[in-house]
Amino acid sequence: MKLKTPSLLKRLSVISLSLLLVLLIAMFLGISMGSTTSGIKVVFQSLLKAKESNPMLDTIIWQIRFPRVLLAAMVGAALSLGGLVLGGLVFQALLRNPLAEPYILGISGGSAIGAIIGILMGFSKFPGVSLMAFAGSIAILLLILVMSSGQTILKKDALLLSGVMVNAFCAAVIMFLVSMTQDSRLHNIIFWLMGDLSMVDMGHVGILAAILCPCFILIFWFSNSMNLLLMGKEMAQTLGVNIKAVTVILLVTTSFMVSATVSYCGLVGFVGLVVPHLLRLVFGPDHRVLVPACVLGGGAYLVFCDVLARVLPQQGEMPAGVITAMVGAPLFIFLLKKTRR
Repeated sequence: MKLKTPSLLKRLSVISLSLLLVLLIAMFLGISMGSTTSGIKVVFQSLLKAKESNPMLDTIIWQIRFPRVLLAAMVGAALSLGGLVLGGLVFQALLRNPLAEPYILGISGGSAIGAIIGILMGFSKFPGVSLMAFAGSIAILLLILVMSSGQTILKKDALLLSGVMVNAFCAAVIMFLVSMTQDSRLHNIIFWLMGDLSMVDMGHVGILAAILCPCFILIFWFSNSMNLLLMGKEMAQTLGVNIKAVTVILLVTTSFMVSATVSYCGLVGFVGLVVPHLLRLVFGPDHRVLVPACVLGGGAYLVFCDVLARVLPQQGEMPAGVITAMVGAPLFIFLLKKTRR
């Protein structure tokens, strides 16, 4: 995928730098705010490793908050591109429907089933739980395509209706697995299902970055193909797009991102509805701009939501998925009414 015009390259640079600044501000707030209060000056001293810094605060920032902020940024970026739960951008391009995203299609539910089975079997997050989550997402994806057989792979209504039914079934299976769990893992699984970003270290962050970054690059490479897909199947084929190959590659890549994020932080909902739609309204429909914008904007959005999840409760904290759902659910209802007019 080439950026052919200087104006597009300039526009992409300005948008990316602006959203990068927003992401850095969000990350600084994420590092600064928490149950242990600390002023901006103290945080700067810790970040710059000044002699006047507080050793206890250094430990909190570098071993607890910093990995969590990085995880939130990467997960938010993945969800905005079509990763976990309400990933949106890739599926919206493929299905040409503003409500299409991995949660409604059941992809994230399949990943959650696989991940829970991996947790109950005692597997490590990587590669055990991640591979089980990926297997679950691929199994559900194949099931949806079989259910919508006889229709084109880009037929939005057949896939969406199949996904809604499969997603309901996945929710029932998840509740069954949870009800069958009687030991201390029950609380962890329930908290994890609501979107938990707290249990992370730099090792996990590094592994997830190695998984997600190639996916981001691959989706950006096909961003112009997604633009052509929005024009319709016949037009895309006329302009040289291999519909089947592009669709399969993007579906598998998105399912892989879903499984990776699910295995590390559970189900974080509605990021893929909020961020892509907001950025599309601001920057337009060009996916060559929207893909990097969603990586940076989605990361900043989830970091902000995680900060709210930490500071709003008077004691303890709530899962970040609670905050994202409170914002995303009303937007989903609005979009549903808009598409039915």
